[in-house]
Amino acid sequence: MHFETISISVDRRGVASLTLRRHAQHNALSGLMIRELTAVASLLGEDKAVRVVVLTGEGESFCAGGDLNWMKEQMAATREARIAEARRLALMLKALRDLPKPLIARVNGQAYGGGVGLISVCDAAIAVEGARFGLTETRLGLIPATISPYVAARIGPAALLRFATSARLFDAPTARGIGLVSGVAAGDELDGAIEAEITPYFAASPEAVAATKALAHALAPPIDEKVIEMTLTRLADTWETPEAAEGIAAFLEKRKPGWVPGDTTK
Repeated sequence: MHFETISISVDRRGVASLTLRRHAQHNALSGLMIRELTAVASLLGEDKAVRVVVLTGEGESFCAGGDLNWMKEQMAATREARIAEARRLALMLKALRDLPKPLIARVNGQAYGGGVGLISVCDAAIAVEGARFGLTETRLGLIPATISPYVAARIGPAALLRFATSARLFDAPTARGIGLVSGVAAGDELDGAIEAEITPYFAASPEAVAATKALAHALAPPIDEKVIEMTLTRLADTWETPEAAEGIAAFLEKRKPGWVPGDTTK
């Protein structure tokens, strides 16, 4: 299968490298990328030759969140269209989370919004030193609704509250401290750290790994259709607020939204 926004390669050991390939857009999530990631999750899940999947980004970014053109499309869309598009993102994240293979994030650079969501559906993540993270949706007058079940499961409600409400950016050591990533490595040591993370899986039974992942998810709060629909409804409601219109317009016009005071230093 040919992909435009991602690439996939599998080495002789069964390590699949899944790479986001929109480096000019900092690997931001577009509608096409969401569809392609959903499709590749199914392919990798069914491929018995694949033992481990490593998710990374091309260039200097891991994933900068939502694509600019996607944001413009959502501004003009109907409520039903917005819900449908958000559902596609939610089901893509769920497909990656439910992948019956170990999924390791190689966080090669910045990860914002949906990029944090992608990290959260992985079983482990190693970040490069200097990587920056943020749940930045409230800067746009929006909420991190679609990704929130996965982020909450990863970092817990307290950290989700602190970082999602403030939209503050944070560094790799902080990401490790809250459990978003499991390790941090210097740039020239990132691949070695990824290798150390994936090597133990080759001693484990592939079927037992899949069953254990399913078990772990069954022990956690459910992320089912009811939860997904709740997040989609809340997101659609937020899209219809005046502050969302102002926040997104300000973002597109490269200015501060009206709720930002002139001096935030005091």
